[in-house]
Amino acid sequence: MKRLLPSVVAALALFLPSASKAEDSNLYSIPLKDIGGKAATLKTYAGKVLLIVNVASECGNTPQYEELEALWRKYRDQGLVVLGFPSNDFGSQEPGTNEEIKRFCTSRYDVTFPLFEKIHVNGPEQHPLYTELTGEKAPMPGPVRWNFGKFLVGPDGMIAARFEPEVKPDSAEVIGAIEKLLTKK
Repeated sequence: MKRLLPSVVAALALFLPSASKAEDSNLYSIPLKDIGGKAATLKTYAGKVLLIVNVASECGNTPQYEELEALWRKYRDQGLVVLGFPSNDFGSQEPGTNEEIKRFCTSRYDVTFPLFEKIHVNGPEQHPLYTELTGEKAPMPGPVRWNFGKFLVGPDGMIAARFEPEVKPDSAEVIGAIEKLLTKK
């Protein structure tokens, strides 16, 4: 009987979801700072579907803020979190301070989704988050091409999709991928 018990427990473990699987993702351990300068990590969002976007205030794609906010409002109760990471890496299109960026986003686009401090998404000062998202070991490696590149992370903490800047947040492609992951939650 003693031998049977461990094997029963092991068999049951195969059928029970792992509570720590999402939390074990490398993405969740990377130190970040929110737009106000407070220390943060993505572990806060473990088990959620994440849409990570490098954003900029003076870009032709800046109106995507409105679509990102609409996605956030529509799907947040189902488990989607939109996360904005300002970057000045492309054409100096995000020259403001974190405070100026936050003010712009809230006053111009009524952004309520989480924003983080301005970071580098490419180059020698690339933030570790983007090293994880775009590096050689990433499922869709390669440098970010421009502002408003999007990475979709599943509730398991794994990168599920990557959308280039010209793919709008409200496109059928993005919405379909989000909805598919939300049904897996």
